[in-house]
Amino acid sequence: MAFRDEERVVVSKVTSRRPSSAGEGPLMKEAHEPLESHGPHWAFTAFELDLDGYVDQFNEQVIGAYSGGEGGALPADVGIARSLVPPGTGVFRDFSHVSPELPHFIADKCVACMECVTACPDTAILGKVAESHIVDAEAEAILDEGERDDFRAQWVETTKFHGVYAKKGETGGLFAIYVDPAKCKGCGECVEVCGSHAALEMVTKEEPLVQRYRTRTQHMQSLPESPERFLARKLPVDTMLKEDRSLLYVGGAGSCAGCGEATAIRMMLAATGEEYDREDIGIVAATGCNTVYGSTYPHNPFRVTWSNSLFENAPTVAMGVRTRWEQQGWGHKRLWVFGGDGAMYDIGFQALSRLLASGMDVKVLVLDTQVYSNTGGQASTSTLTGAAAKMAPYGSAIPGKVERRKELANIAMMHPGVFVAQTSTAYIPHFYQAIKDANAYPGPALVNVYTTCQPEHGVADDLSQLQARRAVTSRAFPMFVFDPRKGERMRERLSLRGNPGTADDWATDPKTKQPFDFVEFARTEGRFAKQFSADGKPSEALLAAQADRLANWHLLQELAGVGQPAAAEKPAPKAAPDKAAPKAEAAS
Repeated sequence: MAFRDEERVVVSKVTSRRPSSAGEGPLMKEAHEPLESHGPHWAFTAFELDLDGYVDQFNEQVIGAYSGGEGGALPADVGIARSLVPPGTGVFRDFSHVSPELPHFIADKCVACMECVTACPDTAILGKVAESHIVDAEAEAILDEGERDDFRAQWVETTKFHGVYAKKGETGGLFAIYVDPAKCKGCGECVEVCGSHAALEMVTKEEPLVQRYRTRTQHMQSLPESPERFLARKLPVDTMLKEDRSLLYVGGAGSCAGCGEATAIRMMLAATGEEYDREDIGIVAATGCNTVYGSTYPHNPFRVTWSNSLFENAPTVAMGVRTRWEQQGWGHKRLWVFGGDGAMYDIGFQALSRLLASGMDVKVLVLDTQVYSNTGGQASTSTLTGAAAKMAPYGSAIPGKVERRKELANIAMMHPGVFVAQTSTAYIPHFYQAIKDANAYPGPALVNVYTTCQPEHGVADDLSQLQARRAVTSRAFPMFVFDPRKGERMRERLSLRGNPGTADDWATDPKTKQPFDFVEFARTEGRFAKQFSADGKPSEALLAAQADRLANWHLLQELAGVGQPAAAEKPAPKAAPDKAAPKAEAAS
């Protein structure tokens, strides 16, 4: 549908006030009644919609009604008819009743690594850097002494944000971590990635503690954003400190506790938001887990334009959107497609291939859970050999998944002129760089990311990042980047940098000093549990799966010229010319 430039959607910032169920406004207007204009509006049908008024009234009235359990009593309106939900309404959703535990911050042990903030799938744990006089001013304004002391106790002098600057004769900053109890689902992922720093621990949730966390969050959010001078080094782990640009996924989504997909989406949007204004970012999401938890009316976790397509045709819809954007002179905008195994590996595979072959400037984020998570855990062509899943059960006749896994990223490399990355959120610099390079690439790009699905993989809620790291280490899911701009030959374009033990068959576990192969990875997940005997011996099916993973790794090594420097430098022998055949151009 065509829009005049002045009629584009203008995204209004979500207010922080608590919604109520009362009030009149644009939602209550009848179709024949005039609307008071508060700003830009749509005028392409007989119905006009005051966007600014609609956003404010939606936050007050619709959110208020749903919070009070009265959503069914709301009248129909033009916004609902157009399937509109304002951006960022997920901030109003409260999950404080979900988990029996919350993470507790131990300030004096924190090193400001930001791994907890990056890993959180729910935007529930956030970091902030502040000048000491800003912290003092906020503390002095707090009347309650206990509340004031609690606020001050969250701030710490770290080497990263204080010591480094003090050595240069500059004023250092204070760093704090705070937890929003309304967003935290208690997965414990933050505690797991904090690891030996031990700056976070899970504690029993009680109402006084929840209220104290709410008060802390209010004080932290009232402070200015982290000063730019502390972010000048552009460290990937500090991306989430750039709140207005990077926090484009506000939480409030109904994803499972510890969901690997949600972390990937948050990080992808943070990396993109660093380079592009949020009004210049659009998403076409294929139906799947990401659309179910990402569009539970009326709570929208996205602060960017988002649209849901059918299971099988999100790439096709994106091609149409991109075409229209180009016609309107919006070539600078970034358009991303989201989809899981079904949408990209299986039923939507043809549409994806068509997009990649088109040369259009559309980026694709594949949320690879190796199973149909949304529909109950059926096997897909992405499922690893040997895994037990619906449609691939383990029993006397069938030893789990017997087919070999389809390597979507490998296939994508064979499409001319396509940027491809296979990555993991557990390797933060690799993931962020892959997203930034995909955004900068002048054509189609595909980023395939390993996303742990706790219930279907059979792992604990706090192990999303650890399992993603193990998948890379064990060659179950190798990381690589394929950039056609890097050269003419495959080994110039393909890089395996970032994988542990790149030149070896198997990486070495730094703790045990033993090879960490696919069988060892399988021991850590419930989906492979039946492939082991009572004394821990792997089945023949699992050994075959391990051979498959090693063969795929060897293929990537060969294509990248890793482990065979002498062969890589030797020129290929020249074939004798066939005088009877017409000349053909040399292939690169």
